[in-house]
Formats: sequence, C-alpha cells, structure tokens
Amino acid sequence: METREWAMKILVPVKRVIDYNVKARVRADGSGVDLENIKMSMNPFDEIALEEAVRLKEAGQAEEVIAVSIGVPQATTTLRSAMAVGADRSILIRTGDDPHADTEPLAVAKLLKAVVEEEGVGMVMMGKQAIDNDMNATGQMLAALLGCSQATFASEVSLSDGAATVTREVDGGLQVITISLPCVITVDLRLNEPRYPAIRAIMDAKRKPIADKVPEDYGVDITPRLKILQTVEPPVRQSGEVVASVDELIKRLRDEAEVLA
Repeated sequence: METREWAMKILVPVKRVIDYNVKARVRADGSGVDLENIKMSMNPFDEIALEEAVRLKEAGQAEEVIAVSIGVPQATTTLRSAMAVGADRSILIRTGDDPHADTEPLAVAKLLKAVVEEEGVGMVMMGKQAIDNDMNATGQMLAALLGCSQATFASEVSLSDGAATVTREVDGGLQVITISLPCVITVDLRLNEPRYPAIRAIMDAKRKPIADKVPEDYGVDITPRLKILQTVEPPVRQSGEVVASVDELIKRLRDEAEVLA
C-alpha cells in the first residue's frame, strides 16, 4: 500500500449468505447448496464488523463507513440493511446473476484492494469468514495485496494516534497487539452485539446511494481457479445408547467403534 494521507474511512465488506437459522440442503445433482426460495441475510461476522465500524464513527474516530458487497444484484438488499445500521453509502460489484456462483477469496481480495485504493480507505473492517464457505482467507489475502498491517480474530478494537490496539482470540487465550493504520481487521463473534435498526433508519437507508460496479471497472479477472467436484450432506448422526456398565462401554468402544486399542 503506497504511503499517502489517508482519510479515516472504514470499508466494510458484507456478503449475502443463507440465513444462519435455515438448514442448508444440497442440490439434487450434488453441485452445491440449493439456494432456491431460501431466506438470505447478511453474513453474521460481517454484521459484527459493520457494528464496530459504525461505533467508531459514532465515537468520532471515523469520518465515513462504506459498505461493499460482491455478488448478485439481490445483494442490494444486504447493502440497504448495512446502511440502515449506519453505513453512509454502498458499492455493489455485480459478478453475475447466478446465486450459486461464489466469487473466490483471491478475486474478492483483488476487488477490495481496488476499492480501498480508489476510495482512500484507512481501515477495512470485515468478518473473519463467511458462514457459507468458511474460507477465512479474504482478509489475509487483502492485507498481503495492500502491503498493510493486519489483525485477525479481533474480540476488542480501540484506536489511538494512528494505530489500532486489537485483542485477538487465539488457541492459548487472548493476544493484544498494536498495528499501524491503514490496516485490515477481521472480527470474531465476541467483539460486539449488532444493533437492530430503527424504522426511521430503514426508511432513510432507501435514499442512500449504492454505486453499481462490475469487476471490469477495476480491471480484475474473477475467473474461478477452483472446481467443486461434489457436495454431499453430512452423515446422519446415530442415536446414543445406554450401556449397563463401564466394562461394557470399554468393550464396545474397542470392538465396535474401534477407538480403543
């Protein structure tokens, strides 16, 4: 990322995914998850990132929050939801009309890099992963492409003197680091509790601008590099059994489950 005077704008990528309350079903041909007549909503991790960005703006630590979504035209609904929460404006990068065609993380990162550079963004606040593909790769790729600092799995964020102090959730507990701006931060579940937008905010969001873009506007090729060979339902979990004694449990674990030597 080139050195320049960065305005404190926060870019928040928001992805349209199957609502987390919906049980996903595999398509009959095994080519992916069936999205026909399925309730869609904003990726939950992105909701948390958006809430944190809006809180930073409300605290006077950011001038503008910009939401961006990469996908089908229906993602405008997701962007309207983002603006109802507090994003000032939005960008939709249309990648096609097929909701089953998911743009790969590297292509998403390249598009976000172009948006960051065009908008002069000082921070990208994003979910650590999307719940539909669980890639957990876009944020790290974006930081590498920009050549800027990054903090992943954030559970607490504070800004001071051109730097961000981030508490990260790691296997051993919590890690606190300080990174310089501009930066990319990916957020975890415990960072905050997203708000419910008020009716007035929902109405106001309908008047906020959404820029309509395509990947060609940024000179990015989104041709897939991966091919899904097959998607299958997870195995049905077998019901439990009650055994008469510890000795019987050990015997069955050894002889039937073959988990004991």
